[in-house]
Order: sequence, then structure tokens, then C-alpha cells
Amino acid sequence: MKKQILHYTFILLALLFALQVEAQTTKWRDIHKVKKSETIFGIAKEYGISIQELINANPEMKKPGYELKKGDWVFVPFSKGDDVKVGQTNQTNQTSQTNQTSQTGQTSQTLQTSQTVQAKKPHDGIIRIGVMLPLHNENGDGTRMIEYYRGMLLAVNQLSQEGVKTEVSAWNVPIDADIRTTLLKDGVSNLDIVFGPLYSNMVKPLGDFCRSNDIRMVIPFSITGNDVAENPQIFQVYQSPEELNGKAIAAFMERFPNHHPIFINCNDDTSDKGAFTAELRKRLDVVKRKYNLTNVNTPQVDFAKAFSSKQPNVIVLNTAKSPKLNQVFAKLDSLGQTHPGLAISMYGYNEWFMYQRHDLAQFFKYGVYIPTTYYYNAVADRTEAFEKLYKDTYGEPMKADALPRFALTGYDHTMFFIRGIRLYGSQFVGTAAQAGYKPLQTRLNFSRVGQGGYKNSNFQLVHFLPNQTMEAVTY
Repeated sequence: MKKQILHYTFILLALLFALQVEAQTTKWRDIHKVKKSETIFGIAKEYGISIQELINANPEMKKPGYELKKGDWVFVPFSKGDDVKVGQTNQTNQTSQTNQTSQTGQTSQTLQTSQTVQAKKPHDGIIRIGVMLPLHNENGDGTRMIEYYRGMLLAVNQLSQEGVKTEVSAWNVPIDADIRTTLLKDGVSNLDIVFGPLYSNMVKPLGDFCRSNDIRMVIPFSITGNDVAENPQIFQVYQSPEELNGKAIAAFMERFPNHHPIFINCNDDTSDKGAFTAELRKRLDVVKRKYNLTNVNTPQVDFAKAFSSKQPNVIVLNTAKSPKLNQVFAKLDSLGQTHPGLAISMYGYNEWFMYQRHDLAQFFKYGVYIPTTYYYNAVADRTEAFEKLYKDTYGEPMKADALPRFALTGYDHTMFFIRGIRLYGSQFVGTAAQAGYKPLQTRLNFSRVGQGGYKNSNFQLVHFLPNQTMEAVTY
């Protein structure tokens, strides 16, 4: 176990990078965000394409009653005269990081072409990146993955400034797609690394293809199945709730050997935290550790009886909901007035990161610990700089209702793997030490699963200290 204080330095990423996505059979020129009073005719005219070409690229426009609304995202195809036909490109809508930076500070983009798929991967110092995720604006999966992809593009742009040469190909792979169709595209077998898929039923066909073509495969989000145990090309970021609960319980037992545990029932029938608290109590029972149970609605006099004046107390709630947490904070504030000097810590949940802007003072006051695989620090200079860059680049902020933040996740994943591959090539196995990258949000540290692939094993406690600083205790 190692312990490190989180220090934050301001980094302003200056270059802008345009989002471009390739669908199953169509190459997107751009994704256009609809402005007030814009029309289909006006958008088509702006990009020099026909109205029918624009409608064909956006099937929802064909639905009865469709209306173009401000804020919608519209896929813009190449015009027929400019379109790059399937089978003619090695990289379709790819971002070549051998690009020259213009005098205005913006990156110019080129398309890499070849007539046929090469039998062997080119050894030209370029890392070829593939993205196979649902990249569309039809539902939540698509919009979240677009944000993730945008973060990837910002990372690629930063890597370019550091002298790392990359090419990026992106394919829209929605839930009803046959990913095997995507694998037939020119240039896919020449990729060095693929990020995807999102859906579990696509893992095996993509994994088999990556194994046959010596391509690293990063599964960024939750899946079912255990293909990672059989396929040495797979890097699985996801850890199951059972695995994480086990790590959180072990960390609790190690961190609080002399504390008095208190479980507060918050009367939340919709909470999914009961499995964690039940298992933690079983572990305490096994080692014969005494603990108390109380309720957030218990009268203050009886509530105080659950706390120890001789030992430091550590509180565990059976919910992560913000209203319940604030109710407990109010209860503890009252307790502090009637029983000054009580030592109190709290053991929380990932969701609490979302409440930092409102509850940060309380987190520091009550020494909150959050067991997590990532750390979203909303007030860190680096985080604020990235969020500003994202908004400046794409004209809207990251989604505030999602944790971890998808754009930050995409950025961290790309920086981690591409830096690691550049430094270690085929010897890169995904350890944090190899990558040499300090994440903005999402820590990664992979361990091998038997003779198969690699699974992220990172786990940490983020501790809010009374002196208004934070530490990350990494396991």
C-alpha cells in the first residue's frame, strides 16, 4: 500500500480538436450542433451537401413529425463528390497526429490512404487507434460515448503536442449492430489498439479478432462475462460490484482497527448499498468487533448514545443519496453542539463526489473517506482547466449528472494506454508505473488474470482531511 498527497497543478490545453465519427457504412465529415432558428436546408447549404444527403445521414429526420431543435446534434456526411468510398481507405475520418499546427493554433487534419489492407502492420512510429462504441445522438448510450470519445480526441491532441504520432479511426457500433461487419473494414487489422465495445455480446467477436491480429483491446465500461480470463489481448477496466465491495470492506478493516463503527439507517428503501453494509457487519461479527446501529430519525438523546467518547467513531450509511446524507450532517452538527470533542469519521460512496460543491466543508469537517476506483475533484486546477477546454471546444459542458465524468475517463484512458505503448511497445502490460501518467480522474493499474488478459485492479480511499486537504490511499 502506498500513500500519496494529491497536489494539483494548472494545465491549460490550448489546441482545439473537432469531433468526427464514422458510422457503419458512412464517413461523417462532422457533427453539427443545431443553433436557434437553423433549418435542415440551411445546414445542408452550410456544408455544401444536398438536403437528401443530410436526411439520409440522420434517419430520425424521416420520422413523421420530426422537428429540428436547438441543441440537437446532426451528423454531416461528405458530399458525393468528396466522399471516400469503403475499400479505398486505410484510415477513414482518421486524425493523423503527424499533422502540422497552423499559425492560428488549430490542428489541420489529413486522411491516410492505401489501396489494400496490409498483411503486416506498418512500423512507421504511428500508433493506430480504433474506437468501436455507440457514437450517435439517439439515446443515452450514444451521447455518453460521444462525450467519452471527445475526451479521447482531446488526449490525442495533447499527445500530438508531446510528439506522439497517432491515427484515430472511429466506428459507430450501436446496440443492434453486428460488430463483425465493422471488422471487415479496411485498416481494422492494422490497428494497434481498440477501445470498445460497450455491449457484452460484442466482446467475444471483437476479442477473437484482436487476438488473431495482435491488437490490444480495451473494454472501458461494465460488461458481463469473463472473456478477459481467456484472451491475453484484453484489458478490462471494469471491476464487478462484488469485487469492489470486498476491497472496500478490506480497506475499512485495515484503516479503522481501533474505531467504533456506527451504522445509520437512513430509511431509503431504494438504496443499493444494503449488500455492502450487510457484508461489512458480517466481517465485524467474525472478528468480534462491537458496533452500534441507529436511525437518522432517532431522537437526538438516543442518537448520541450510539457514539463512543473513548474511541474515534466511524459512520457508515446504508444509502448514498444526497438528501439523506445532508440529513445525517445536520444530525451530526447538532450532536457536536451537545457532545463537543467526539472524534468522527465517515465511510462513504462514489456518488458522494457529485455533492462536493455543496458539501465539501462537511466532508472536511467529518473526515470523509470514499472507497473508489477513480477520483473526481471538481475544484482541482487541472479538472477545471479540462472542463473549460471541453466547453470551449464543443460548445457545451460535460454532463454533470454522470460519474465518473465520461470525457475525463476517455482522456485518462487514452493518455494511459498510448503513453504506455509508446514507452514499452509490446512489453506494455498496463501497470501504472509503466504508463507514467498522473490521471485527471481515473486511475488504472492492471494485473494479469491467469494466462489470459489483464484486469484493472486499482482501488483507493480518498480522504478529506480536517486541514482542508485531501489524500489518496492507494491499495
